[in-house]
This record gives sequence, structure tokens and C-alpha cells, in this order.
Amino acid sequence: MGDPMHEPLISGGVVRRLQVGETELYRQHLLRLDAESRRNRFGGAVSDEFIRRYSGPCALNGAIIYGFFVEGVLRGAAELRLLARAGEAESAISVERAWQSRGVGTALLERVLLAARNRKIEHLHMLCLAENRRMKQLARKFDAQLNFQSGSVIGELKAPSPTPISVMRELVADGTDLAAAILDVPAQLAKQLEHSNGSPERRAREPRYERLMLVDNWR
Repeated sequence: MGDPMHEPLISGGVVRRLQVGETELYRQHLLRLDAESRRNRFGGAVSDEFIRRYSGPCALNGAIIYGFFVEGVLRGAAELRLLARAGEAESAISVERAWQSRGVGTALLERVLLAARNRKIEHLHMLCLAENRRMKQLARKFDAQLNFQSGSVIGELKAPSPTPISVMRELVADGTDLAAAILDVPAQLAKQLEHSNGSPERRAREPRYERLMLVDNWR
């Protein structure tokens, strides 16, 4: 059996670390979350403006983010942030509605735990709402201790100590992630161009494209 970190998920996506300059992909992913998924991710209802501020390059400084990509589009993400207290960090996971319950959260949390382990994180905190059933199931899957506080749940995961093998696994995965990010660039550029220019059907309806079509037909 191959390394699950490098095998495509059943749903056709790949998990990799976000690279420098890909914060816009993370922002667009968070903006696509439906109301319930947003509430589960942030612990309450948030506006588009809040997400834009939250996902700015400065706000994400120091965060390690792993993403679930399908055809170059970020559909799920896991964020790891080190806390001021040594040996502690916090993590949050978001998955778009169509990709939930497909193993995406599990794959993302595996990468987060490896990164936390190699940074000597002893306690990883995960905050979610008490009604967030999927997140609680995911936390229990990784043997997290769940503490209920005022309508919220704090899951605490204890990461094992790093080893030369665990460090090498992350280095190899990061190298593979960089190569995958480079391969994603053409697909991302194509989607950006399509978004800026509109769909072919829409372009065909615009006067300037109609004129071009008339010229082409005349030739």
C-alpha cells in the first residue's frame, strides 16, 4: 500500500500545502462556504468582509495551511497556528459542502498532525460548535479529548515526539506539494481568465464578440 499522503483522494482531489502567494485561493475557498459551513468554521455567522480581512496575507503570517484541491481549485483547508505558549498550537478545518463526508477532513488533519509533531507541538487545540457533528467525529477519530464549554467543544490532540523519519516525511511531502502547486498554475490561470472574460456563451452575446463572429463568418 502506498503512502496515503501522496495518493489522490477517492473524490479526485489532492492534499498539499499552500505556497507563498496562494492566499487568494484560501480567501476564495472561505468565501464559497455556505452559511452553515461558515458558522462551523468560525464559530458563528461571519460576513464576506470579515473573511477578506481574516484571509489577508498579513493576517495569515505564520500560519501553515494545507489545502484539498480539485482541478486546481481549493475545496477544503486546514490551518495550523502556533500559540504563544511553547508546545501548543490551534487548528481549524473547512470543507465546502459538496466535498464534505468524503474523507477530506481526515486527510487534511493527518497533514496538520505531522506538521505539529515535527514542530514539537504537544497539545493541538481544535475549537468547534457543540452541534458540529462532523468535526466532533473527526476529533474522536484521532483520539482527541473533547471538553464541552458554553455551547462549544474544545478538542485536544497530543502529538507524538518528532523522529528523523517524521521529519523526512514532511520534507518529501513539501517537495511534492511544491511540484503539484507548479502544475496547478495553468489550471488556476485558465479559471481566472474565464472568470474575467466570462463564459464563451456570454462572450458570444456581447456586441464586440458578435462583431468578431460576423467578421469571421464573412471570411
